[in-house]
Amino acid sequence: MQVELESLSREELTKLISDATKALKSVDARRKAEAKLAAEKVAKEFGYSLDEILSAGGKTTKGAPKYANPADPSQTWTGRGRKPKWVVDALASGKSVEDMEI
Repeated sequence: MQVELESLSREELTKLISDATKALKSVDARRKAEAKLAAEKVAKEFGYSLDEILSAGGKTTKGAPKYANPADPSQTWTGRGRKPKWVVDALASGKSVEDMEI
């Protein structure tokens, strides 16, 4: 469908945009449904339902805290990742990491 856009009126262009947006939503909904069916089929081949697979993943814990702020014990750090500001400040003031161990 080839349309000469410059020959259309503002109202016709607005309707064309609206119709195209509706068509895109319809295509997206149809493709999502197809993808879900394909995912369910693959999950079933492995002996699971799609709900079982989706509910099983991504549940990780932060880890147990190993260090606490001497000035405010409610502030803790696991020892992994970026050091919190209170750890950096304590180290700069001459304390060691061992001084902050829980």
